[in-house]
Amino acid sequence: MTDSALQTEHEFTLPQGYVDDDGTLHKEGRMRLATAADEIKPLKDPRVQSNSSYLTVVLLSRVVTELGDLETVDPDVIESLFVTDLEFLQSLYEQINTPDDAQSAVPGEASGLEPTGMDAVDDGEAMPGNTTS
Repeated sequence: MTDSALQTEHEFTLPQGYVDDDGTLHKEGRMRLATAADEIKPLKDPRVQSNSSYLTVVLLSRVVTELGDLETVDPDVIESLFVTDLEFLQSLYEQINTPDDAQSAVPGEASGLEPTGMDAVDDGEAMPGNTTS
């Protein structure tokens, strides 16, 4: 047993920052650890079902708990981020949700696990339930 507490929220500073409709720049924020529901529920979202790349947007909007003075961080905010900020948040998500000893469990390889969350869309395949034409 260790005496260290689990850190469930992580502060961040976006490289560029989100500019709201009033022109206010928001750079400081917080992201919480993802739950199983955070990775499962977005798969039912019609936007994700029609475009698997949208999974990242919905997933990040669930785990980014604060961004500057914004009252809420919703998918509209995430899709309005600059690409460098979106990539930053994706990287932070992977960093805080991957255990330090995860080297032996690489999704889809020797572990036999299927990729989930943002990993599920990296290979360009359609999400479950989607039809491709």
